[in-house]
Amino acid sequence: MNVKIATKLTLKDDKYACALADKIISESQETDEWYEYFDDFASLLSHPKSLVRNRALYILAANAQWDEENRFDFIFSDFLAHVTDEKPITARQCIKALAQVGAAKPQYIPRILSCLQDADLSKYKDSMRPLIEKDIAETEKTLKTLQSGSYGGT
Repeated sequence: MNVKIATKLTLKDDKYACALADKIISESQETDEWYEYFDDFASLLSHPKSLVRNRALYILAANAQWDEENRFDFIFSDFLAHVTDEKPITARQCIKALAQVGAAKPQYIPRILSCLQDADLSKYKDSMRPLIEKDIAETEKTLKTLQSGSYGGT
């Protein structure tokens, strides 16, 4: 499947691409079989279509737990940039996915929390801003709980 995986996730047939992404995300909860395509998924973070970026964010978050090679370190800034993605839906997807990233990579929690606290949401419409703020609050709560558990409160 190799290089074709990124192509399949960017097909015009969104129904197929979304189903494939869901399959990858689901299987990635249980097995590392998709981790070998990590760089292919990471390349989709800068895709012009927000739907593709959404898929990449969730797939990468699901594979963070298998990242013994620390490849996430190289894409983490790009991942965090989507906290304030031009599309509010993608920003929301990123913020929600960060809870899973933090669970898999507790060393990222302080940086994630800092990024969420510093996020400038002024560019979003009044109708979307409260939803994004709620997502941030929920993710912060999850990460702070993880942090106190994984570091024994220190």
